[in-house]
Amino acid sequence: MKVLFGLIGLGIVVFIHELGHFIAAKVTGIGVEVFSLGWGKRLLSITYRGTEYRLSLLPIGGYCKLKGEDSLKNPSEHYKPEPGSFYSASPLKRIFVALSGPLSNLLFASVAFTLVWTIGFSYPTFSNRIILESDFPSGVSSRFPATEGGLKTGDEILAIDGAPVRNYRDIQEIVSRNPNKPLTFTYRRNGGIGNTIVTPELNKDTGAGRIGVYAWIDPIIDGVRKDSAAFIAGLKKGDMILKADGEEVPHTLFLLRKLTQARSKPVRLVVQRDGKVLETDLLPHFTDTGVLDTGLTFQPIVYTARSETFTKAVWKGLEETQHTLSDTVRSFGLLFKGINLTQAVSGPIRITYYVGEIASQGFSKDLATGVTSSFSFLALLSVTLFFMNLLPIPVLDGGLILLFLIEMILRRRLSTQFVYRYQYLGFIIILSLILLSTMSDVFFLFRR
Repeated sequence: MKVLFGLIGLGIVVFIHELGHFIAAKVTGIGVEVFSLGWGKRLLSITYRGTEYRLSLLPIGGYCKLKGEDSLKNPSEHYKPEPGSFYSASPLKRIFVALSGPLSNLLFASVAFTLVWTIGFSYPTFSNRIILESDFPSGVSSRFPATEGGLKTGDEILAIDGAPVRNYRDIQEIVSRNPNKPLTFTYRRNGGIGNTIVTPELNKDTGAGRIGVYAWIDPIIDGVRKDSAAFIAGLKKGDMILKADGEEVPHTLFLLRKLTQARSKPVRLVVQRDGKVLETDLLPHFTDTGVLDTGLTFQPIVYTARSETFTKAVWKGLEETQHTLSDTVRSFGLLFKGINLTQAVSGPIRITYYVGEIASQGFSKDLATGVTSSFSFLALLSVTLFFMNLLPIPVLDGGLILLFLIEMILRRRLSTQFVYRYQYLGFIIILSLILLSTMSDVFFLFRR
């Protein structure tokens, strides 16, 4: 189901892109030989007004084949495009057709975000209270910007650079968007309010900013996996863990550290259940790779954004699209700052996995959550496709637009040999990127 959801979701984004090219070509009088829903073997087709409309086997988007589009396969100095073909149209019309695909993705993103705000949505998160990673080091990083900035475990983050912070997700979003930028943190500590400057460092594996903090999660059990160590110990949903081996448990990280340190020895837990205090022994279990596996999940805070009126939802959708585009541009700039491309860049396999994972998790809860979570991610993907397609790389829409702009400036048609070599170079670049990202995706799936 995850694979199916992923293919359908990715297919929607690609199909919207090709639909933009199709509509623009029809409006400008450029012939469309084939417009297909899906790729691969033709299942059904009908021809209407010179265009063959197909339903193809593989549900991964579709394609729009313009008249004369493949004429560059046999470049010639004496080539003359036939009337009604793509290359016989004026450069301005060709720019319009090339631009319409990415613009369709941007429009789809705005509509998708509008739909999300019209329905309303909710997501699990935790409070805006933090735990310093330096107090519970994982060994992933030796730098702790939050600690360097003077924050302490237990601080409640109220605002970052003046933007109110409601929960831990707000902290994550602001920090991840601002690597290497000094941020003013407003916090509450022991009843007093303070301010400090924290500069997130760039996480080269993700391309996001990090300050070295964890969410403060109260030790209230939300779920217990059957046949797990916690299940055998008799722990139940709703239990609040008060003590572990005689020490008070302020948050889940403290509990997990106690269990890890105990290794093969049972840990005596004091638990509050329905107003009563109980005791039980939990024998820590570790996976073959040495990772602690308790079988426990802990109670999150569910943040809910209520549905908006249509006018407000449209405005929110436009705002969300603009913010997503800004983040995309910023993320692209980070590619040139030494990030780990094999970790931070996703290819088609990983994107399909993410779409399927998000959709299946959402629909497992309810229809509204499935729709909103899926459309949110597809909107994000659409904005990314809009931006990436407009890069001036041969073969991409941006590369074509650059060619046609040069034609407009020179006021003459570029030779087919030049255009062919230009496109061939782009094909090599794109193929290399696809191979690199696909190898990265395969390693990612193995790690999962």
